[in-house]
Amino acid sequence: MSLVKTWYTLEEATEKFGVEERRILEWVEQGMVRTEDVKRTVLRVNADDLDLKLQELTRI
Repeated sequence: MSLVKTWYTLEEATEKFGVEERRILEWVEQGMVRTEDVKRTVLRVNADDLDLKLQELTRI
C-alpha cells in the first residue's frame, strides 16, 4: 500500500504542481494523464502521470 497520495482533484493538482487546470485537462484529453471520472467529468487526476509529464517538459 502506498503511503504517498497519488490521486488529486484538479484544484489540488493545480496547487501542488503549479500547472493551470486547462493544461492538465489537455493532457487528459491526449491520454497522458489518467483520471478517475464519473459521466465524463474528471474527479481526480493521477499525480505520477503529472509528475512524469512535468519531468518530460522540464527535462529534469
